Amino acid sequence: MQFRRKLYTRGSSYETTIPMPLLFSLDKKKKHEVVFVFEPETDKWFIKIEEQKESQSSKSSGKLEAAPQTKGKSNQEKKD
Repeated sequence: MQFRRKLYTRGSSYETTIPMPLLFSLDKKKKHEVVFVFEPETDKWFIKIEEQKESQSSKSSGKLEAAPQTKGKSNQEKKD
């Protein structure tokens, strides 16, 4: 089986789409990363699709983490 896709310019870089038949086994409800791997011995590129780990997905989804507490008095303690 073989798939061909066009290579599009986008600003100073290039992009293409991934054919749906390659994504058949993915859980579409979960987030994934596409990893491009070059093997110099064979002079070929390979594509790996990996499920995102929770720590990566929370950062990329815009969720904010609580800032670490600093030493010193909090605003509430300063008022007292």
